[in-house]
Amino acid sequence: MRWEGNRESSNVEDMRAGGGGGGFGLGGGAIGIGTIVIALVGGALLGVNPLTLLSMMTGGGAPPAQTAPAAAPPANDPMAKFVSTVLADTEDVWTDLFKQGGATYHDPKLVLFRGAVRTACGAGQAAMGPFYCPADQKVYIDLSFYETMKNRLGAPGDFAQAYVIAHEVGHHVQQELGISEKVEQARSRASPAEANALSVRLELQADCFAGVWANHAQKARNILEQGDIEEAMNAAQKIGDDALQQSAGRAVVPESFTHGTSAQRQRWFSNGLQNGSVKACDTFNTRSL
Repeated sequence: MRWEGNRESSNVEDMRAGGGGGGFGLGGGAIGIGTIVIALVGGALLGVNPLTLLSMMTGGGAPPAQTAPAAAPPANDPMAKFVSTVLADTEDVWTDLFKQGGATYHDPKLVLFRGAVRTACGAGQAAMGPFYCPADQKVYIDLSFYETMKNRLGAPGDFAQAYVIAHEVGHHVQQELGISEKVEQARSRASPAEANALSVRLELQADCFAGVWANHAQKARNILEQGDIEEAMNAAQKIGDDALQQSAGRAVVPESFTHGTSAQRQRWFSNGLQNGSVKACDTFNTRSL
């Protein structure tokens, strides 16, 4: 992926020096062992905001968001520089697309943390993988997750990493368009199986939005190198609900899916990439996902 030398976003907050943004532990490391971590982290990768589920399970008792000002990442941190550049690229693409539609795009913040972090949605942990919190309109990522992608999920490559960010930004786009709120309202009235099916459509649309970003970024800045699309498609394959259940040695249960199958995730990312159109990402009014 060609990203060096491109604009970096000023909307990155570095909370790594704070030791986890308020001392939330990881339960003595119990989450991070064996295939459990693969299923948990892989399921959270590019997935439904786990803090929404946390809030539902705990009755909404979320701790307050971090209020201390966060510093910008150091200039000599290559991974932070990469993330800042990808975020800036999403800002440019979505600002232009919203403007074309007569609307204003409000940039999200991206928070770098280590281990655990306080958010407006609850206590976030690295084991959740990257996530978006609609309550504070921030994307959260522990950069060690990229090592998990490479070494445990078999999804290496810088464009696969960019895909992760673009997907989470896709959730912010859904928030900006009012889609997320409508889906949450529908999920609150639905059966568990129906709620899962709505989550799948939300996630596949975010995959499609990631493809829309890649389409326009390529046209504007020629960011793609040979093998980049294959990296993203491989990542999508590795984190499909069916693939994760199989890798964990479990039976594949479609009714439990919340993210979509490998084939669906690949299909919708490719759809966005090929069409470059938000209208092409309407996962809610199609029978065939």
